[in-house]
Amino acid sequence: MKKILIILIKGYQKYLSPLKSTRCPYIPTCSQYGLEAVEKYGALKGGLLAAWRILRCNPFSKGGYDPVP
Repeated sequence: MKKILIILIKGYQKYLSPLKSTRCPYIPTCSQYGLEAVEKYGALKGGLLAAWRILRCNPFSKGGYDPVP
């Protein structure tokens, strides 16, 4: 499951992310954060961390530096 999530995130970064007109307000980007979280914590915990980060990523968030714990 971990490998599948990593492949999906890398595919998103390569093919879909360049098509977006908006930028992520966080550093690292939400997709990079998700990739690092899944690699570090596995599919379940890393996936939950990534989902929480995506929920916080919106036009009204302050953004800034937010590394994987």
